[in-house]
Order: sequence, then C-alpha cells, then structure tokens
Amino acid sequence: MSRVEQTKQNQKNWFRGQSFLEDDFDPEFEEIAQRFLCGEILPFGSLSDVEKSLICLTALTTCRNLGAIEKYTLAALDRGAKPEEIKETLYQCAPYIGLETVHDALKEVNKAFGAAGISRPEAKQGTVTEETRFAKGLGVQREIFGKENIDSMRSSAPQELQHIQDALSAYCFGDFYTRGTLDLKMRELITFCAICCLGGCEPQAKAHAAANLSVGNTRETLIAAITQCLPFIGFPRTLNAISCIDAVTKQ
Repeated sequence: MSRVEQTKQNQKNWFRGQSFLEDDFDPEFEEIAQRFLCGEILPFGSLSDVEKSLICLTALTTCRNLGAIEKYTLAALDRGAKPEEIKETLYQCAPYIGLETVHDALKEVNKAFGAAGISRPEAKQGTVTEETRFAKGLGVQREIFGKENIDSMRSSAPQELQHIQDALSAYCFGDFYTRGTLDLKMRELITFCAICCLGGCEPQAKAHAAANLSVGNTRETLIAAITQCLPFIGFPRTLNAISCIDAVTKQ
C-alpha cells in the first residue's frame, strides 16, 4: 500500500475522514501533516492501535496541545480504547508533568466523552488507602528498579530532601502505579514517553528506559512508542529519547 493510500485509510479509520485543520487556509500543510502522521507514523511498529492512541494522548497532554485532545480522544475510542484506559493514561502523567496540566487535558477528554455519549463517573481505580499508599508505592518502586537501588537512594538522601523521597514512593508510585486498568508495562511506557516529551530530563529518561526493560518491555517497544510521539514533539526530543534508549540497550 502506498503512503497516499495508507493516509486515506488511516484518516478514515482514526479520524472519521475529517481534516486536521479547522479551515482551508493551509491545504499544503494539511497534506504534509496527514501523510506524515497517517501514512508513515501510525502504521509503524508493533504496538496495537489502542496502545498507539494512548501514547498519542500522552504526548499531546505533556506538550499541552489541548486543542487536539478531544479529537484524539475520539480517535482512541474509535480504535477500541476504553474510557478507563484513556483516563488512566492521563492520570499516569501527573507526577511527571504536573497536576494542572493533566487537569486541563482531562477537561478536553470529558468533552469528547460527552460527545460520544459516555456517562461518568467511571469505576473507582484506586487500590491504596492513606495507611497503605507509602508501603505499596515503595513496593512497586523496588519491583521496578530493584530493592537495593531504591533503598540505597533513600538512605543516601540528605534529611532535608527525605520528604521528596517519601513523596516519590507514596504519591508517584503509591497513588498512581497501583491503580487499576493499566498494567505495569503500560504505565512504565507512558511514563517514559511523558518524560521524553518534556525534554531536558535525559537522566530520568534513561532510568525509565531501564525500568521498561525490567517490567518486560523491549527496545523495539520503546522505539515504537517514541516514534508515535515524533509528530507532536519533533525530531530533537525524539532523537534525545533514542539516545537514552541506546544508552540502556546497547551497553
């Protein structure tokens, strides 16, 4: 299938044949954008369409491309993503990109749900309590990064920064990684993509590239995921992400 044919097919399957732009003032840009995203990027790699759609939403949310989130949420639903999977994808981004950024994106997701006739609230996904969030979060940290590594990091932190280590365990891992619907592999993949989409976080990107390997994702999966982010973050951050993947997988 040619790139033009692939574009037409994916434009129909993903975006109901609708234009990317809201007017007809830039038809050449429209054509370039459609053929790159629908003809080259969406067909690439072994990720499922649902996984691709969730990664696209991760990139759009991280980059604060709020105007596109409703459209891509509808596309995710059309490709088979469950409402809970979409919501959990955005929730998972919060420790890395900030609460208000995710809150703004959730408003757009809820608009899309309304347009699709999806009522709310969804079933509760949290699994921790005030009493268990720290211990369960620390357990997930140790599972992903290794008990020795996490315990060493916590013990070497100065007293004035111990609250950051506690928040990392209880909030980042306890409040989010323990939630339902998405498994650990998908949560780590979302985390890696969000960090790479931010840019300037290469040490953390390398750590989470390694974390992805530890939970069962592969180099191929990481490259496929960051490729889906490319249209939204550009080549510099994409190439930086690939360098982080290389640093971990080509040792």
